[in-house]
Amino acid sequence: MKDVIRNGRVQESIRRFRCSFLQSGREKLFNVLPAQELARAVQEEVGVWRDRRYAPLVALRLFVEQVLHTDHACQDAVVRYASERVAQGEAQVSLSTGPYCNARKRLPLGLVERLGKSVGERLEGGSTAGWRWRGRSVKIVDGTTVTMPDTEDNQARYPQHGKQKPGLGFPIARLVALVSLGCGAVLNWAMGPCKGKQTGEDALLRLLYGSLVKGDIVLADRYHCSYFTVAVLYLMGVDVLTRQHARRVTDFRRGKRLGKRDHLVVWERPARPPWMQEEDYARMPQELVLREAKVAQWVLVSTLIDPVQVSKEELNALYVQRWHIELDLRAIKTVMGMEILRCKSAQMVQKEVGAFFLAYNLIRAAMAQAAACAKLLPRQLSFCGAKRMINGFMDLLRGRAARGLIRMFAYLRGAIALLLLPHRPNRVEPRAVKRRPKPHRLLTELRNVARARLLRSRPCIA
Repeated sequence: MKDVIRNGRVQESIRRFRCSFLQSGREKLFNVLPAQELARAVQEEVGVWRDRRYAPLVALRLFVEQVLHTDHACQDAVVRYASERVAQGEAQVSLSTGPYCNARKRLPLGLVERLGKSVGERLEGGSTAGWRWRGRSVKIVDGTTVTMPDTEDNQARYPQHGKQKPGLGFPIARLVALVSLGCGAVLNWAMGPCKGKQTGEDALLRLLYGSLVKGDIVLADRYHCSYFTVAVLYLMGVDVLTRQHARRVTDFRRGKRLGKRDHLVVWERPARPPWMQEEDYARMPQELVLREAKVAQWVLVSTLIDPVQVSKEELNALYVQRWHIELDLRAIKTVMGMEILRCKSAQMVQKEVGAFFLAYNLIRAAMAQAAACAKLLPRQLSFCGAKRMINGFMDLLRGRAARGLIRMFAYLRGAIALLLLPHRPNRVEPRAVKRRPKPHRLLTELRNVARARLLRSRPCIA
């Protein structure tokens, strides 16, 4: 690794990568991109460093910046890189997107995902006690879907919805993310198709268990309110707070009464599901003692069973914060533009998702720095505003000397700390849209077939 660090071009790539996201190496808090870690990741994931115009860290930086910009176009990334080299007095590069796209293809998937998860873990590990719930780390899990270009490779890996005719739908993938409640960072994620056995959110959640440690609290929606999900987390020493599944019915006349519409119940172990091995099933407890508490219109299910330590109202106040992950996923999909991906191969789709999560976590790191300096909570700051600030200064940050960087970093952190979200208690919005898409009819045949039919119906033009 020392040889990699001593390489002057590698050092410059590391410096520019870190400067783009308010990382200079002098941070007292949330140094989420240490130079040593970047060099180690490149050496272990890439192997031999080849001196290219689009070296691994250069390609990755441009990829991350690409997903942060509104257009998401490869041409924009190439133009920005070309202007940067001209401004720095370096050799010019071709404005063709081919070399850059090939460099993205050469990027190991492990490098993109490793850095994205590493930044999230460092953010969570550096969170202060005031950002936690009673000193405990709270992690939220939720799922969503993304679509991508209709190519053969994407369709093979992430097939379209079964009710759509072949050629008339788009490939769709399911994502399950694990997010820190305190700092908003994405700690881990899993991706899979929306079709076939063991492709649901519970199956993807099982791939994320390694990111949970003893003492954590997991907030989940009612989809994850199942015996084996709760049992596995319980055996790991992880507490669970979720809504009751719609198929379960609660009778508060049964069980040990803790208060009004608040009691302890026993869940017995069901039969072994097909996806579970017999030895894993044997380790599952014969029964689980869980707490069920009705607050307003829903019933909460939790392993936090002591009413003296945690009241029913406190359970509800904690569960209400599960909504933060809905806002986080909206920020990634809508504000950053991940809802419709652009890559045309399944492997590049995975890299693109990793680049989105890495970019998101780097913005969250800048917000955490700003919040810590201003003695605020990261959740009090606007993600959308922070993204605009970083995008506006990104090109300038890479070309500044050390003294200028310190001044600009201080200004940006102060500016981000001013982007306070308004306090809107009891905000409610209907799940409906006021402005609907234009009423174009849906395509009911293959596009080339429809195009040929239209050409036949038009008069010939001499």
